[in-house]
Amino acid sequence: MSHEPGHDPNCLFCKIVAGQIPSKKVYEDEQVLVFHDIHPWAPVHVLIIPKQHIATMAEVTREHAPLLGHMNALVPELMKQLGVTNGFRTVMNTGPDGGQEVYHLHLHAMGGPRPWLKG
Repeated sequence: MSHEPGHDPNCLFCKIVAGQIPSKKVYEDEQVLVFHDIHPWAPVHVLIIPKQHIATMAEVTREHAPLLGHMNALVPELMKQLGVTNGFRTVMNTGPDGGQEVYHLHLHAMGGPRPWLKG
């Protein structure tokens, strides 16, 4: 992996972006990579990550607004492509108290019928 700005050679998600660790890719463009979560909380659970290494939302500035807008605007399109028709949830955990496990900014997008919910 290169040591170019915006990448952390020790980061799990930077290694996924670099192709050093496999992922079940859903979508990719010049700014983001989207892949299925390996521990899904819902029938459809993808992670949308920027290719640029940003550790947490606490490091985001107004300059990141176009990137965050792009990440969020992808969600409805991806959920539709993945067959989610009855709503979805987006979550971005930040820091230890926010439940963040991998310190590379990521947006969880989850949808699909929940077997534990009663109709």
